[in-house]
Amino acid sequence: MNWKGVLPAITTNLHADLSVDHAALAAHCRWMIDSGCTGIVAGGSLGEAATLSFAEKIAIVETCVKAVGERAPVVLGIASLSTAEAVALARAAAQAGAQGLMVLPPYVYASDWREMRAHVGAVIAATELSCMLYNNPPAYKTDFLPEQIAELAAVHPNLQAVKESSGDVRRVTAIRAICGRRLEILVGMDDAIVEGIYAGATGWIAGLVNAFPAESVALFDYASHGDKVRAAALYIWFLPLLRLDTVPKFVQLIKWVQAEVGRGTPYVRPPRLEIAGADLAHAQAVLAKARQDHPKL
Repeated sequence: MNWKGVLPAITTNLHADLSVDHAALAAHCRWMIDSGCTGIVAGGSLGEAATLSFAEKIAIVETCVKAVGERAPVVLGIASLSTAEAVALARAAAQAGAQGLMVLPPYVYASDWREMRAHVGAVIAATELSCMLYNNPPAYKTDFLPEQIAELAAVHPNLQAVKESSGDVRRVTAIRAICGRRLEILVGMDDAIVEGIYAGATGWIAGLVNAFPAESVALFDYASHGDKVRAAALYIWFLPLLRLDTVPKFVQLIKWVQAEVGRGTPYVRPPRLEIAGADLAHAQAVLAKARQDHPKL
């Protein structure tokens, strides 16, 4: 499992009746890999995982695996209301051909380290697949501290990465200081990617990549290779778009941008609704300016 580079947290393509559009999903996966991305992460928050059934998630894995073949690994996000279902989902994902798991804390219930350690530990131990722990305290109200991440890594050899979305770039250096090179660290917030790379991150679980893959890969490469001039110029252009990834309606916004660039539809499953009003006006202004000022890569 390669946890380095740009790994899109893909959106879930939907038909107008809100069923999963597997043909569009397959084409989208191929576009991501053709553009230089190093893997596919399905069934995450951006993929509307909370609105997908167990069977739909496994069918999505199968579609993604078939679409990219041996060109890149497919990862499934594992989140559930219960530990038992999360473990079952992890095992089913492995049987469906996933090569990695993104392990989340349980939906709704946020508790102390003892309970969260037991939950994510059970999921990690459920298969031999390479696992990435997802730390996103703003969204899930559970904060995996660097010391706790190191504790999990000491017990579970197949925990090989952490997606850091606390919003505090100092966490990257803190995890690196404790764990050394034991874990790959991936940035999970689009508008912190350059800072995260400079702090030591080696991967990006990206959102706006769903509409701008070439630009995302270029930004990651510039920053990773120390080309600070090009990285800064591209980042300044990209930031208004990347900030759409860090607001409550990020799913609707990113899907709308995808549709506008001809690479998807804006359909989302309720309780989400397609963007309208001030949200739509803001997105339109951001995209219009990005198109007007688009830099040469």
